[in-house]
Amino acid sequence: MKLLLASDLHRDLEAAASLVARAPEYEVLIVAGDLAIKRRGLREMVDVLAAIETPTVMVCGNGESPEELRTACRTARGGAGWAAAHVLHGDGVEIGGVSFFGIGAAVPVTPFGDWSYDLTEEAAAELLADCPGGAVLISHSPPNGHVDTDGMGTHHGSWSVLEAIERTSPRLVVCGHIHACWTERSTAGDTPIVNAGPGGVDWTLE
Repeated sequence: MKLLLASDLHRDLEAAASLVARAPEYEVLIVAGDLAIKRRGLREMVDVLAAIETPTVMVCGNGESPEELRTACRTARGGAGWAAAHVLHGDGVEIGGVSFFGIGAAVPVTPFGDWSYDLTEEAAAELLADCPGGAVLISHSPPNGHVDTDGMGTHHGSWSVLEAIERTSPRLVVCGHIHACWTERSTAGDTPIVNAGPGGVDWTLE
């Protein structure tokens, strides 16, 4: 299965238009959160992306909530909606015989204040409890110790996401959130982990 992986578009309409142009070449588009910036600009981004007919699996970032993202997808393009979009948050969807499971938000809680949509490790663990074995896991936050370091080398990833990976052995983990690690890859056990970034990463799921 050919996948196009992205995250952290942050109101970049050119990056969104690039995904629209590239999406027909792929079987699934994955967007690992943060279309908006501080809860602003989500509508404009989704209105551009809603031209995509390729099945698209998304989670929210900490720049938007799952409810805001679902509403934007449902009412995109003057109410026509984005039929190809699947917004996941503690749940999953099957496409082409492949299971996808998603969790949005920043985990653990950030110091950014009220605008940031964050989860504690405990709340994230509850949402990840139903993640099936062998799925493609989409998490806005990376697992702790993998593609999660800032410019000073400090780790900001989630322990609960790492535990879910160790427990369920996903076929692939797609994340974002930590900008310094965009396009970087890691491996936990046999599971590849990609911090996608806004440029779009090509991936073939074996």
